[in-house]
Amino acid sequence: MIRRIDLRGRAGAPVERSAVPRADFDVEAALHVVRPICDDVRDRGLDAIVEYTAKFDGVEQTDVTVPREALRHALAELDPRVRAGLEESISRLRATCEAELEDDVVTSLGDGATVTHRYVPVQRVGLYVPGGVAPLVSSVVMNVVPAQAAGVSSIALTSSPQKEFGGLPHPTILAACELLGIEEVYAVGGAQAIAMFAHGAGPCRRVDLVTGPGNIYTVSAKRLLKGVVGIDSEAGPTEIAILADDTADASFVAADLISQAEHDPLAAAVLVTPSEQLAVDVESELDKQVSVTRHVERIRTALSSQQSGIVLVDDLEQGLAVVNAYAAEHLEIHTTDAATWASRVFNAGAIFVGSYAPVSLGDYCAGSNHVLPTAGCACHSSGLSVRAFRKAVHVVDYSREALQAVADHVVTLAEAEDLPGHGAAVRVRFDRR
Repeated sequence: MIRRIDLRGRAGAPVERSAVPRADFDVEAALHVVRPICDDVRDRGLDAIVEYTAKFDGVEQTDVTVPREALRHALAELDPRVRAGLEESISRLRATCEAELEDDVVTSLGDGATVTHRYVPVQRVGLYVPGGVAPLVSSVVMNVVPAQAAGVSSIALTSSPQKEFGGLPHPTILAACELLGIEEVYAVGGAQAIAMFAHGAGPCRRVDLVTGPGNIYTVSAKRLLKGVVGIDSEAGPTEIAILADDTADASFVAADLISQAEHDPLAAAVLVTPSEQLAVDVESELDKQVSVTRHVERIRTALSSQQSGIVLVDDLEQGLAVVNAYAAEHLEIHTTDAATWASRVFNAGAIFVGSYAPVSLGDYCAGSNHVLPTAGCACHSSGLSVRAFRKAVHVVDYSREALQAVADHVVTLAEAEDLPGHGAAVRVRFDRR
């Protein structure tokens, strides 16, 4: 079901990213598909959005705005157990988000000379919640809570329309919006949703920042429109990597690989281990566990495709090099002294330490965020947090005396750059008679 990649015998050699499993179809490859969609939404607005919704979602619309009454009704009808789970998830995530809020930093550079690093919230954000293959209600929480904690004053949210629910997003997603007090909700999915946010199309005003995970086309649209609008990261089809030694429980490892494979046929599941016996045992567990899961075909496709695999290494040192090269969205550590190995990982969206911190915990109730960079982007990008919804502004406050103390330096450096007007803007303040 899952292939093996044998990297043994290469200990000490640099590990290239091409040596670890990856899907051929990447974000860049989808740009030619989403570009005409995004341009069309920019040019024709709502008319283009409803046409793409009919084409891709099979839903006929005249209005993409979700009525307020639909939000209230969804929450009233929500299973109390689901509501309790959402409330716990919200509470834990809000606690970690509020702990991340940073105070302004004021630096004094002499009498009358201060520079303040002031943190301010992004004013308006558009939050994307996937609803195609599975209604990811947890992504409502993961997007909304950090935005609220950051102090964002205007929040819009969109999710794919569902034919079986009258062209509205899944009721559980709508219930979570109502629970969190989000009133501006749209029934739009895919690249057209990102374009709607970025260009201010149809009934939706333009936003300053778009966040949230999605399929390869949604992520490609975010890459295309970055610069027109801010984005959090490129969070696409999910992936899990597990670094494990011979102390790992094969049933735990297999279950965790399956948990992410059930998201999407493009999901990636990778085990990195120096233990051939563990590899054998995990393969056996996969055969047993997959056969009794609900989404058998989706999981089998993900596990048997080239983005998934069991990577055999000489030792954990080589395994560490492999997972750092892979830069997984989710990385689990199932080893002796797992915390020490985890401390040496520098490329991962989130790290789950030990046998009792599965990715599923992070998906819902760990207090961490599950909107994380994928496709190797964890080598340069971070997961969604309250910091994504805040930006820093330098506030420069100098008195006449403080400016005079550095005036000659400013003039000299301006002349060195052949920008005499810069120096003149300082001199004029002191040359007056």
